[in-house]
Amino acid sequence: MPKASIIGGGVIGGGWAARFLLNGWDVAVFDPDPEAERKITEVLENARRALPALYDRLLPAEGRLSFCPTLADAVTGADWVQESVPERLDLKHKVHAEITRRAPSGAVIGSSTSGFKPSELTAQGARVIVAHPFNPVYLLPLVELVGDAAHCTQAAEMLRGIGMYPLTVRQEIDAHIADRLLEAVWREGLWLIKDGICTTEELDDAIRMGFGLRWAQMGLFETYRIAGGEAGMKHFLEQFGPALQWPWTKLMDVPEFDAALVELIAEQSDAQSGHMSICELERLRDDNLVGMMRALKRTGSGAGGVITAHEAALAAPAPMGLPVTVDRTVPQTWADYNGHMNETHYLEAGAQASDRFMEMIGADAAYIAGGQSYFTAENHITYLDEVLAGSRLTITTQVLAAKGKALHLFHHMHRGDGVLAATMESLLLHVDLTTRRTSDPAPHVREQIDRFVAAHADLARPAQAGRFVGQRP
Repeated sequence: MPKASIIGGGVIGGGWAARFLLNGWDVAVFDPDPEAERKITEVLENARRALPALYDRLLPAEGRLSFCPTLADAVTGADWVQESVPERLDLKHKVHAEITRRAPSGAVIGSSTSGFKPSELTAQGARVIVAHPFNPVYLLPLVELVGDAAHCTQAAEMLRGIGMYPLTVRQEIDAHIADRLLEAVWREGLWLIKDGICTTEELDDAIRMGFGLRWAQMGLFETYRIAGGEAGMKHFLEQFGPALQWPWTKLMDVPEFDAALVELIAEQSDAQSGHMSICELERLRDDNLVGMMRALKRTGSGAGGVITAHEAALAAPAPMGLPVTVDRTVPQTWADYNGHMNETHYLEAGAQASDRFMEMIGADAAYIAGGQSYFTAENHITYLDEVLAGSRLTITTQVLAAKGKALHLFHHMHRGDGVLAATMESLLLHVDLTTRRTSDPAPHVREQIDRFVAAHADLARPAQAGRFVGQRP
């Protein structure tokens, strides 16, 4: 079991703790703040609710969380040490001097700093790289790595193992990459508000209703390439390049950050979002991010591609008795107005079980690419108990019959507490994708089906098998 040490348990440190912990790492936290345990516990509650909802496979068993009385205790035996103390260089020098003395020589040592360069952090002999994440750390995959090349390479490999996207910055620079972009937008936003062009809410609407969604999947330059039409990026640059000379922004002309501007922005922000607590806003943010990232996952775009790659690396359960064809957490996006899983998603979960069983018998993506597959001809779902968002859902699959082109499956859907929540009976027909007509499966698929038929031959027929709508229990 790998171990991560978190030095500083604020919002970012707590996010790091959650990211490592929910990916199966043991986590040791050191923070002299007497409220640190409470704060990290609250972050973990949100993370446990949100992170599993990104995946259609179960994350590793949660690691062990401990709070240590000293920094030396926290870093003992650590594979990764992440510093997330306040942005004061003198404090970081003090902390990293002790980390360098106490941590194992082979451990990755990262700083969450958003502004300091590695040369500043290592000026007094510390061994550290910048590993700058984005809030919420347990959901957003980006980590900017800056510093020693070998150290960054080691860090990148470990970060990919917990579902993150390491971006190595080619040269150190103040504020790295992402925060420089954010700072430019922030400065222009201050002028737009100060000059009365818009309110904080209107400015946020301009981002979230338009280019913010584009940026989520394509970033800046790919978005502009599309804006150039069929002629591409060169046409875009020729058309809009001259705008760089126009007075569209005040990026180098920063408004005086005085009390009046602070009060103006604070008042407008209160009017915009003051009706919700920070915790409520965080949950709204997390639910929105999950929905967007699951949508991006369908196409493998942006952050969705990172989730897909990480999910593929998660170990699928080995068949024991009835094969486990689904083992996952029910996401918030599957819940309806009653707070439990909507009936549509019972069908989706059952379809995932059928897809997984097809993979088990060799009717996988390569088989489909070769022109053969199974089509679903008929389903019947029996709803037996409710399943709440955030619950574990495990599906086992039984072969009731398999003759010629037909495959008759029965899915048992259990909640995490072992209760049978639903069943789904499915009839699938093998199809030649060239003719779009039914056909016999390939010999290697037939062989695997026959193996399951033999293994399930002596099993009792489920009580729900063969039911029809309206039939009495």
